[in-house]
Amino acid sequence: MTDAAPTPAQNAPSADAPELNVNGPDFAALVAARLCHDFISPASAIVSGLDLLEDPSAQDMREDAMSLISSSARKLADLLQFTRVAFGASASAENFDSRELEKLAQGVFAHVRPTMDWAIPPSTLNKASARAILNIAQIAASALPAGGKATLRAVAADGRVAITADAVGPRARLRPEVLAGLKGEALAEGLGGPWVQAAYLNALVRAAGGQVGVELGEDKVSLAAWVPA
Repeated sequence: MTDAAPTPAQNAPSADAPELNVNGPDFAALVAARLCHDFISPASAIVSGLDLLEDPSAQDMREDAMSLISSSARKLADLLQFTRVAFGASASAENFDSRELEKLAQGVFAHVRPTMDWAIPPSTLNKASARAILNIAQIAASALPAGGKATLRAVAADGRVAITADAVGPRARLRPEVLAGLKGEALAEGLGGPWVQAAYLNALVRAAGGQVGVELGEDKVSLAAWVPA
């Protein structure tokens, strides 16, 4: 997949797909659960480190405890900053510098096995493009459980921004519920956390007047979206 925008056929839900209601309380609850899941691991690790520091019988592990607290606090801060733009309103900002988006995406990739190649030139991107890029980046990272590299690209032309991510690595894959979310289908089975981010991406891109697409290959997952510039 190149910088070309996805075709409608790549994104069309099946005729018998359950209706997706992104405005309902259940969807909001799944988003909240997803974010809590992301935050609870580093937060719990910080608490575990503090418990070790306070344990008189574990003073020989003080250095390990401080290292655990430091790395976990950094991960939590990276995730919070990422989430603020990817899922939140990010104050009143309507446009984002692609270099700042790169820092946010790198903050996520710093704590997972795959690496990221940010092939997006310095530019100013609107909110819909920024959110789409970040969510696509995180989904691409999750598609590489055994490591690999995700290459992110975004090209503005003809009044729209075309975004692509090529995730290449051993056993590259997307969960069935992620594929359903990318197609705008309701969650039928599987885990709600992976599904809700994909469904959120589909919803925000469509609300902006764009489309989302995905292609699966051997050891490769390609994601694409376009939104009005």
